[in-house]
Amino acid sequence: MKRSRLIKPLLDQHYPMISHGKGVYLYDKDGNKYLDASSGAVTASIGHGVQGVVEAIMEQAQKVAFVYRSQFTSEPAEELAEKLCSLSHDHFQWAFFVNSGTEATETAMKIALQHWQEQGQPLKTKVLSRWMSYHGITLGALSMSGHAGRRSRFVPLLEEFPSVSAPYCYRCPLQKSYPSCQLACAKELERIIKRIGTDHIAAFITEPIIGAAGAAVTPPDGYYEEIREICDKYNILWIADEVMTGIGRTGEMFAYEHWSVKPDIITLGKGLSAGYTPIAVTMATASVVEPILRGSKLIMSGHTLSANPLSAATALSVINYIEEHQLVKAAKKKGDYLIKALHHIQSQSRLIGDVRGKGLLIGIEIVKDKESKESFSPLMNITSQIVKKAQSKGLLLYPAQAGIDGIDGDAVMIAPPFTITDDEMEELLYLFTQTMVEVESELRSAEGD
Repeated sequence: MKRSRLIKPLLDQHYPMISHGKGVYLYDKDGNKYLDASSGAVTASIGHGVQGVVEAIMEQAQKVAFVYRSQFTSEPAEELAEKLCSLSHDHFQWAFFVNSGTEATETAMKIALQHWQEQGQPLKTKVLSRWMSYHGITLGALSMSGHAGRRSRFVPLLEEFPSVSAPYCYRCPLQKSYPSCQLACAKELERIIKRIGTDHIAAFITEPIIGAAGAAVTPPDGYYEEIREICDKYNILWIADEVMTGIGRTGEMFAYEHWSVKPDIITLGKGLSAGYTPIAVTMATASVVEPILRGSKLIMSGHTLSANPLSAATALSVINYIEEHQLVKAAKKKGDYLIKALHHIQSQSRLIGDVRGKGLLIGIEIVKDKESKESFSPLMNITSQIVKKAQSKGLLLYPAQAGIDGIDGDAVMIAPPFTITDDEMEELLYLFTQTMVEVESELRSAEGD
């Protein structure tokens, strides 16, 4: 067989050839059907093959697919910026479009630094972040990421931005328990700020609910209110990385709306176009952009395809579809049902240690011993075993990290399209149950050997 020239995640692994997608299902060239329980990479939030979105893409392509942002603006880009700001109730008043979530978080970092530079505070260059986080794969975004596995090859090139513990109540890094801990993980930020000095810190970046690096780790009540108070006290911007959580995934349009505080900068990606085109955005409040508007008037970032009219028109169509079909409310309702059902499966399983998340962003942590919360050895590749077993049954799951060090832990995520029906949810739960039963059986057999 001729060798593929395409670089895939694993160079020597066989990947099925996709044929087409419809709704929550994907079909390969061999006729196999897969229930997309992960929306790909937590992206395809409205499902596959939505005709209205396809028509919007075709309509815009017939007008103009590309213009360069330093020469023209376009109606789709202007309308999308207006729409996103209005969805935030005008809390955010500026939108910078890029092509990926990684680019969005790196742009957020640059805006934060420039916000202080244009006020005569050039020493504020650090963007603090949490361990057990992931903000992207370019060197700037990876510097902000507390994902040990993805950092390891590039450590000499990276900034040491991760410094704060995650709000990981299942395995508290500070060995405390909520609520008696009095939000020690949030208060840790203040200690780090004092050690470094607020004059050197531009911003603090968080995923409102941790994605791939923690399998939907969700902070306890009061956590973000404490974070907001600390950032305000020490004159530091708060960046919410909502590349995974934004545009309805958690049962609110933006995940920060689960709490009573708002960030200064937000990034959106994945669900912004639901996978129909590459696009992401960094949004900022008027107060963040004001010093730049008064000063250089130029945000030092941008890409050839930034604010691409074809991508902007696609994203507008996706948002309109979400609103028309009330899919944010649907994500909350369906997520509540799935989480309850998964807790029942957990009670019957020897391997499921924790089920967590909000809306249709659900994390399932796998353990060797539920009582002690002991993890499996990384050499066993338990996450990979579960993902492969599920795929062989026609169920697509999203692999994730877990564990205090972000290495010695296993987890998967369930994050189906918001359009999933009741019958499809039952199919998902059945296939997932069968997957876990078979993996557990195989592990027992291996132990017997």
